[in-house]
Amino acid sequence: MKKSVFTLCFAFLALAIQAQEKVNDTTKVWTKKGNISLLFNQSAYNQEWLGGGTSNVAGNFGLNYDFNYKKGEVVWDNKFILAYGLSKIKGEPVTAKTDDRLELNSLWGKKASNNWYYSAFFNFKTQMDVGYNKSGDLLSHFFSPAYFQLGPGMLWKKSDNLSVNIAPATSKLIIVHKHFTDLGPSFGVQQGDVTRFEFGASVSAYYKVNIMTNVSVENRLNLYSNYLEKPKNVDVDYQMNVVMKINKYLTANIALQAIYDDNAIKGTQIREVFGLGANYGF
Repeated sequence: MKKSVFTLCFAFLALAIQAQEKVNDTTKVWTKKGNISLLFNQSAYNQEWLGGGTSNVAGNFGLNYDFNYKKGEVVWDNKFILAYGLSKIKGEPVTAKTDDRLELNSLWGKKASNNWYYSAFFNFKTQMDVGYNKSGDLLSHFFSPAYFQLGPGMLWKKSDNLSVNIAPATSKLIIVHKHFTDLGPSFGVQQGDVTRFEFGASVSAYYKVNIMTNVSVENRLNLYSNYLEKPKNVDVDYQMNVVMKINKYLTANIALQAIYDDNAIKGTQIREVFGLGANYGF
């Protein structure tokens, strides 16, 4: 299953890049850029080490690809994100996931005035592999859960590195496999159901800044309020990625993600990854 998913994802990406290059050659209205990163973490201790600790090794793969259109008063920004990571602790039989994301963002806009655009956005998020809790119980797998958002709004875009989109009439669909709701609700989907529909307001913001030479910080914030149920409980998804370039191919990366979604869990989910690895831009 893992190999099939990865094969499909990379095949899709290769076709998209190839098609994008052809568009670039003919119309000159598309711009594209991508980044592939491989991060590694390792801690090792011998039997005589008295300070305590358990040997472990971890690796993370990330792909970030942008393909954007701009012609006249129309802009169309697209971002594809794929990330996967594993960690192995010595003596533990199970290899744990440290990251697992598959996401597509698409934002279309037509100029209204100055930096404002009439807009429409689409967002899709899911994961590629199975997920377990510490007890070994199955929590999730590919396309379960899967999130879709779609809605019109207004886009304020200062530059490619600074933008805010406000969509006050956003449709949201959550999909889970039926075996996750046999005994109770899962990810907000009620017992016995496989989908959940919501209607609310969405705000997404993007800000990237170079804080010093060879150090960049990318910030992405998504807020969502469901008009149909507890509108004051705002879903929050904040992601920060710090890239510190050592040379053309080596970087140190810090990734931080904080999620609050009371339909999934009554608490804040936090993920942090730091590592040294190979980095390739295209």
